[in-house]
Amino acid sequence: MSSNLGRFLDLADVGREGVLDLLKLALKLERQPDPQALAGKILGLVFLNPSLRTLASFQAGMARLGGTSFVITPGQGTWALETRMGVAMNGGAAEHIREGLPVLASYCDALGIRAFADGKDLAADLADQNFLAMAALVDKPLINLESAINHPCQALADWKTLDDVGVPTRAKFVLSWVNHPRALPLAVPAAVVHMAALRGHEVVVLRPEGYALPPEIIERARRAAAESGGSVTETSERAAALRGAHVVYAKEWGSTAHYGDATRDLELRAGLGDWQVREPWFSHAAPDCRLMHCLPVRRNVAVADEVLDGPRSLVLREAHNRLLVQIAVLHRLLARSST
Repeated sequence: MSSNLGRFLDLADVGREGVLDLLKLALKLERQPDPQALAGKILGLVFLNPSLRTLASFQAGMARLGGTSFVITPGQGTWALETRMGVAMNGGAAEHIREGLPVLASYCDALGIRAFADGKDLAADLADQNFLAMAALVDKPLINLESAINHPCQALADWKTLDDVGVPTRAKFVLSWVNHPRALPLAVPAAVVHMAALRGHEVVVLRPEGYALPPEIIERARRAAAESGGSVTETSERAAALRGAHVVYAKEWGSTAHYGDATRDLELRAGLGDWQVREPWFSHAAPDCRLMHCLPVRRNVAVADEVLDGPRSLVLREAHNRLLVQIAVLHRLLARSST
């Protein structure tokens, strides 16, 4: 892999070998820190949406490499940013991304952007139109901190977590829809199903009717599976999906049958309270089946306390691994020599 990663927007761009290379570097830097690698370097972080782990882990990672960072949360201490193109700016936003993002990029050595899905137009969100429009305005190394349809930093940390606990590549990996009071974006499920397929797993997407992942996401994951020797299927049959599972990755997302229609989505999920991961879910799974979730998680709605606080749970390890893999990404992006 080149010492200059350039951009980190999607695991598909990096490729399987590139992912393995980043994970090797993450392990090396975990064991042998490089505290002055990015001395004098500045990371800009633009959060159009809330964050806890992504914000804190990137700031901590930059500091551990000897660099510094600044954080922009548009509309909170700075001008609100308009992201739409060709609109008359007679509303609340005082500044447009066409000026704001190039200016911010000029102040730093790399820029990270978080911009969630609008949740209204499925085709536009699947195309990641807003994020890609912003990416086109940045001429510095760029990091996807979560876009409408991708979260590569989370996917990379999840891969490392699976390595850490010795989950084999041919394991059965179940991405299961779980309940939440409202519709959530598709970024994490899309990134996770692609990651698991690229790792070589037998991937099963378990979801109730009305929550099937879009064909574009499934086909992309199947192409990754073809490269790695894995497979991808979808089902609403919980018992069959969980039988023999080595990993259950719990994640919430909105109804794709009623995308953008909050009322219909709420009606649909009203009868899905049993889609909460509890210990009986694992009765037919592999004995050491593990539970993963990207966090934040609604306790006793999405996943029960008994599972989150039990020996199956990997959620805290996943969160810690966000820091470790992002240190590797930053090192690749900005260090003068990155081995």
